[in-house]
Amino acid sequence: EVQLMASGGGSVQPGGSLRLSCAASGYKFSSACMAWFRQVPGKARERVALNAPLDITRYREPVKGRFTISRDNAKNTLWLQMNSLKPEDTAMYYCAADRVGDAYCFNPSFTDWGQGNQVTVSS
Repeated sequence: EVQLMASGGGSVQPGGSLRLSCAASGYKFSSACMAWFRQVPGKARERVALNAPLDITRYREPVKGRFTISRDNAKNTLWLQMNSLKPEDTAMYYCAADRVGDAYCFNPSFTDWGQGNQVTVSS
């Protein structure tokens, strides 16, 4: 059974930091395209960051230079380090996996999702 267990959300003041973790099981993590998404009520879910099996990373423009996605294949874990947080980063964050995509994660299709973790940035 594929499982993605995310943790690490919370509340922080603007300029603060949080780190999200996603523990994966039930599939070959090292071969999967992994990503973090976020969603606010009334808006579509958007991809924040992506990490390909070849350790290629891609970021949504508003988070470039502030967020870092990383993975440890030995621990089957994905992280999202979020620094210099802004109120507009407030959202429910989800980790996701594309277990059958290519090593560069071109046109990924994310079929497995973790539970959401709320991140709130407010003074």
